[in-house]
Amino acid sequence: MPDLMSFSEQLAGLVERAAAHVVTVHARPRVTSSGIIWAPGVVVTSHHTIAREENIHLTLPSGERVAAELKGRDPATDLAVLTFQGEAAPVSRDAAAARAGHLLLAVGRNADTGPTAALGILSAASGKWRTWRGGELDRFLRLDVSLHPGATGGSVVDVEGRFLGIASDALSRLSPLTVPIETIERVAAQLLERGRIPRGYLGVGLQPVKLPSGDGLILLSVEDGSAAARAELLVGDVLVGLGDVNTADPADVQAFLTTHAPGSKTRARIVRGGEHIEVSIEIGEQLR
Repeated sequence: MPDLMSFSEQLAGLVERAAAHVVTVHARPRVTSSGIIWAPGVVVTSHHTIAREENIHLTLPSGERVAAELKGRDPATDLAVLTFQGEAAPVSRDAAAARAGHLLLAVGRNADTGPTAALGILSAASGKWRTWRGGELDRFLRLDVSLHPGATGGSVVDVEGRFLGIASDALSRLSPLTVPIETIERVAAQLLERGRIPRGYLGVGLQPVKLPSGDGLILLSVEDGSAAARAELLVGDVLVGLGDVNTADPADVQAFLTTHAPGSKTRARIVRGGEHIEVSIEIGEQLR
């Protein structure tokens, strides 16, 4: 029993220390979310919890409520950056090692009841991983933990109190993930500078299909005004390549667009009515 009490006290202390860098974000009706103090006057939170772009407020660890300004957001990594005027300590940016099976804490903040905490494990940890929206996480960190209402955007720490990243329940349909510190570093810097992350976009709905000559992606939809529409691609066309890259899976297209900036031009290799053709296409930009 003494060992259990000691462990319990240790966890309570970890939550208290982690919560010193966690704020409540008031940016949607009725339900709040959490965010971490990334730098003096800067909060990083989850993009999907920001339902309005004005009249945003934060409840700081001190209990003070302050106004915040949305500086930028990135749906592909589920990150948003807010700035505020006030005194609050930023989180340590020393990235922690992470292995499947490690215990962890997800720490949020509720404006009425204060810090919230959930104990769980890291159920999977691996290298770079691409989200279903096309963003790249520097590490794949899957959480086996139940996030309390309002805890999304809060801090994920290990049992030594080291910061892993922020909790998100919008990047995987299976379980919450941690957006790792390395990804926050990269994305937050661009959002503070530019307000968005430029990403290539074609504007098509795709589905894998088999052809006598190999695999490809049939176009199920073409958005009006998109890069694909401007290149006169048609529903029913089969995309078999972009530049020198073969496209047999939607992930191939996402990977290609990651390395080609909006405005750059490439060749789209198409099968239309059984005939192989090439179409010049200028890559557009994903704006939402």
